[in-house]
Amino acid sequence: ALKHSAMPHLMPAFWDSPLSHGINVFVGLVLCFTMLGLGCTVEVSQLGEHIRRPIGVLLALVCQFVIMPLVAFLLALAFSLDDVAAMAVLLCGCCPGGNLSNIMSLLVHGEMNLSIIMTISSTLLALVLMPLCLWIYSRAWINTPVVNLMPFGAIILTLCSTLIPIGLGVMLRYRYTRVADIASLWSLLVTLVMLFILTGAMLGPDLLSTIPPSVYVVAILMPLCGYAAGYGLAVLFDLPPNSRRSVSLETGCQNVQLCTAILKLAFPPQLMGGMYMFPLLYALFQAAEAGIFILAYRMYRKEVLHKADPMVDGEDTDITYQSGEQCFKTETNIS
Repeated sequence: ALKHSAMPHLMPAFWDSPLSHGINVFVGLVLCFTMLGLGCTVEVSQLGEHIRRPIGVLLALVCQFVIMPLVAFLLALAFSLDDVAAMAVLLCGCCPGGNLSNIMSLLVHGEMNLSIIMTISSTLLALVLMPLCLWIYSRAWINTPVVNLMPFGAIILTLCSTLIPIGLGVMLRYRYTRVADIASLWSLLVTLVMLFILTGAMLGPDLLSTIPPSVYVVAILMPLCGYAAGYGLAVLFDLPPNSRRSVSLETGCQNVQLCTAILKLAFPPQLMGGMYMFPLLYALFQAAEAGIFILAYRMYRKEVLHKADPMVDGEDTDITYQSGEQCFKTETNIS
C-alpha cells in the first residue's frame, strides 16, 4: 500500500524534470530521423508500378493492420495484462513496419523492393488504420482510465507530423539520388545508435522492476509470432522464397521509434508509468530474434545448400548492390 501511495507523489516530479523534457526532445528527433530515412528509400518513378501491381500494399495492410494488432490483442488477453500494459502492447502491435526490416531483409538476401514498399505503405496507411485498430481492440478495456483518456487526437497529430520528414526524404530522393542513398543508410544507423542511447538512459533497475514478468514474455513472443505469421502469409500468397523472408521480417519488425514517441508524448505520463518502455523492450527482442533468424539462414545456405554469398558469385537475387553507401538502392529485375 505504501508503494502505491508513494507513486503519485514521485512520478510528477520526474515527468516535470529537465531530464524528462530532454528525453521528449530526444524521442522526437529519433522519430524525425527515422521518417526522413524512410522517405529517402521511395522511388517516385516506381510508384506507378506499385499502383498497377499493389501486392506490396496489400501485404502491408494485412501484416501490419490485421495480423499484428490481433497478435498483440490475443497476447494481452492470454497473459491477463492490466489496462496500461495492454494499451502499450496494443499500440506497438498497431504501429506500421519499421525500417530495421529493410536492412534485415538485405542480410537474408530478401526482395528489397517488396520490403521497402511494405514499410512505406504501412506508414501511410497508419494515418487511418492505426487509430481505427486501437479503437476496435481497446473496447476490451473500455471502462478503464487509460482507454477513457485515450488521446486519439494526439496520436493522429503525431502520425500526421511524420509526413513532413517523409516528404523531405522523398523530395531528396527525387532531386538528389546519391545524397538520398547516403541519407537513407546513415539515418538508420543514427536512429539505431540514438535508440540504444535512449534505452540505456531510460532502462534502469528501478524502472525494470516495475514492469511485470508477463510483459517481458509478451515482448519475446510478439515478434516471434509476427515473423511466423508473415512467413505463413507469404506462403499463402505463393511468393518466392526471397519474398517470403522479406514479408516475415517486415511483419515482425515494428516502428518502435513511432510507438515510443506516441507513448511518451501523447499519453498522460502519470497514467503510463514505466510502460512507455515496452517499445524499447520489443526493439531489443525483435532485433535479437531477427539476428538468430539471419544467422540460421546464412548457416543453412552455406552448410546445407553450399551456396556462396550473392555479392561474391553474382547470383541473381533481385538486389542491386551499387555501392556500400547505396545498400538500400534497388532495381526491379525484368525477365
